[in-house]
Formats: sequence, structure tokens, C-alpha cells
Amino acid sequence: MGQRLSGLLAWVEKLEAENRLPIQGGWDVKPVSGDASFRRYFRVSSGSGNWIAVDAPPEKEASDIFVQIANSWREAGISVPEVIAADLEQGYMLLEDFGDRLLLPALTNDSVDALYRSAMAELLKIQTLERGDLPPYDAVLLQREMLLFSTWFVEEFLALNLTQAEHDCIAAAFHALQESALEQPAVVVHRDYHSRNLMLKEDDSFGVIDFQDAVYGPITYDLVSLLRDCYVCWPDEYVYSWVESYRLQAQSAALIKDVPAGVFAQWFDLMGTQRHLKAIGIFARLSIRDNKHGYLQDIPRTMGYVVKVVKRYETLHPFAELLTTRILPAMSDKDLSVDPYL
Repeated sequence: MGQRLSGLLAWVEKLEAENRLPIQGGWDVKPVSGDASFRRYFRVSSGSGNWIAVDAPPEKEASDIFVQIANSWREAGISVPEVIAADLEQGYMLLEDFGDRLLLPALTNDSVDALYRSAMAELLKIQTLERGDLPPYDAVLLQREMLLFSTWFVEEFLALNLTQAEHDCIAAAFHALQESALEQPAVVVHRDYHSRNLMLKEDDSFGVIDFQDAVYGPITYDLVSLLRDCYVCWPDEYVYSWVESYRLQAQSAALIKDVPAGVFAQWFDLMGTQRHLKAIGIFARLSIRDNKHGYLQDIPRTMGYVVKVVKRYETLHPFAELLTTRILPAMSDKDLSVDPYL
């Protein structure tokens, strides 16, 4: 048993001794599937209920932000876990347990429409929240995220030496994606609103997790995270139907004004490209730096989204050419199967 886990268990025992945890008849702890961060999750179970104990090393994770957002959003009616207790100095938290039912395995051709419409309804509630202290999703952050693609995927993972002209091509594409993001109305952005961060609770309502990186930025960001998920892909006719439905709801909620369907769809497409480039870079970094290789299997699907969109918009055609002539062949050399979606 590692030192961090021993400390977490001792902290839970202290909560029990102080009657802050209504345990009856003893308790046990089992690991719960983790995420792409440095946090680890454990289910504390007893005859009186279940809770999630979180080990979030304070030098790696900002648990104070998690607690602040959780309390604020929960008070505003968003279905996020209740923070039962927290020791920010040690990096330990005890949370309400939403169970094990992720949205992802529940998605089928028959269920996806109803589930996504429910998820979009919850997203609208998030987007209508007050900004509070959330930082802006500004040009600096947008560029920093896209550079993950260049640094970790192109240069480190694929080991490609690009020419200056190729670097300039990528920079021009990044600038176009940045400008599209910044022209959108700004709302509260969860920033990881997808099928692995949405839970189906016992009553089949949604539970929202992993919101600690929330910012204030482009209205289509969370929508594209949901509908063009890195972990599951749906036909374009489904996706654009959901996008248009959301545009109309956002208009009714006064989140946007007089934005034509075509403009909103373009915002959605280009925002997705920015997000997917970032995700590809993160997946590569997780493999190289953190020895987490499972996310590599999601790169072909994610790249498929990117290639399809950049081929659609004339200003991004040079970037599309670079991807198809340099990046995709290098992916094949790395044994990353090229998704038929490409």
C-alpha cells in the first residue's frame, strides 16, 4: 500500500471517528477507474452507503478549485457530486457516489437521441450559470492547447521534422481556429463534457463530473465535446440535427442572438477541430510522459474528425494537405490504425 493511499485511508478513519461519515458495521475500500489526471478514486463502502474517496496530490491537482466549483454549481441546481469533506492541504476529498454507469456504454443507435437531448438540457443549465471567478478561454489558452498537437504528437510521438513552411501552415490553421472560437458568445464551459464524464444515476438522471478545469468561453465548446466525442462517433446527419436543435434552444435561452444555422454549424466544426487537436496532443503526452498508452487507440477516430472538417473549409485546405501527406502516413508507420472515417 502506497504512502498516499495509507494517508487517504487514515483520513477516512478520522472522519468516521469524528462522526462525519455515517459508517455502520465496518467499511472497505476498492479502486475505481481513474482518469487522465493524477487523481485516483476509491469507493468507500459500508452497510450505510457508498462514497468516493479522492487522492489528488496537491502539487499536481488544484482541489480547491474543484471544491469551489462543486459547491457553487450544486447550489445552482447542477447535478454534481456533493463534497462531503475535503482536506485541501493533503489533497484528499470525500464525495457523493454517483455509481458506475457512465454515459458511454449506454449509447446505442436506439438510445443516443434521447440521452444526448437530456445531456444537452443539462448543458444548457451549465451555460446559463453566472461566470463567477472562472478564467477566460482566451487566445493564450487556445494556442497553448493546440501546441500540444505540434509538440507532443507531431514532434515527440511521430518524430517528424517539419520545414519552416510546414510550421507556418500549422500556425495559420491555429490562428483561424482561434479567431473562430473568440468570435463566439462566451458562456460557462465545463471543458470536458463528454460520455466519460457524464454519469447515469440510479434514477437515470445525469450526474456531471470532472469539471475542475471549467472556464468562460465559446458556446460550442462543450457541445462539440459531447456530439463529436473522442470515444464514440455518430453520423453527420445525426450530429448536425442535434447542433441545430441546440442552436434553437440556446437562442430561446438568450445565450445567442440571431446566429444563422450555417454560422453556428461552422463555429461548431472549427471549435471541434481546436479541441480534437488538443486531445490528440494530450493522448500522445499521456503515453510518452505518463506511461498511459490506452488513449492511443482513440487518436485515429479523433484525427478522423479533424481531417473531415479541415477538408470542408477552404481556409484550412493547406492544413488538410499537410495532414494527408505528412501526418497520416507517419501515423501508419507508428502502427496507429487509420480509421475508415478518414
